[in-house]
Amino acid sequence: MTSVLIVDDHALQRFGFRMLLESQDDMAVAGEAGGGAEAVRLAAELRPDVVLMDVRMPGLDGIEATRRIAASGGRTRVLILTTFDLDEYAFAGLRAGASGFLVKDALPDELLAGIRAVASGDAVVAPALTRRLIERYAHLLPAPDEPAGPDPRLAVLTDREREVLRAVALGWTNGEIAERMHLAESTVKTHIGRILGKTGARDRVQAVIFAYDTRLVHPG
Repeated sequence: MTSVLIVDDHALQRFGFRMLLESQDDMAVAGEAGGGAEAVRLAAELRPDVVLMDVRMPGLDGIEATRRIAASGGRTRVLILTTFDLDEYAFAGLRAGASGFLVKDALPDELLAGIRAVASGDAVVAPALTRRLIERYAHLLPAPDEPAGPDPRLAVLTDREREVLRAVALGWTNGEIAERMHLAESTVKTHIGRILGKTGARDRVQAVIFAYDTRLVHPG
């Protein structure tokens, strides 16, 4: 049973999420919060598997709430919900430690699948929105022709692990990586597990951010 804490400052929105989650045999609503401070308190008290986190809320916003929940070191994972026009908040949420993000107009099945994925330790990233985020924040990254050697943080990875991480950052699925690199899918999963362990990334989303931060891949 996956327990979910719903965080949104709109009561009607929380009600809708609760109705959807309670219709599932494998999900339970651990509680509701109308703001970030309450979300942090309830996450520590209830220890839900997943926090469904709104971004724009009065007082403590969803980004800072996510940062505090992730920094607590508990098992709770955060799934950010945002609107397409406010995708910069989703990017900030990922940097704060969220395990993924979805747009609020996602289909119910997409939202449920996202919650299940995050609860199982995977990550949820809407590919089209990810591309928009990368394009929007490209100016924050060093230019591709900027003279600089390899980032020393990449030294912990083998050549094959760097190759797999680059593919993950480009949005390839495990199956696509296996097919294009002529590997077994179980081998790909092993490589990704080692990448996460060596880089300190919590999940696939954080690994992608690491790949861009270290200039292993470039926007464009």
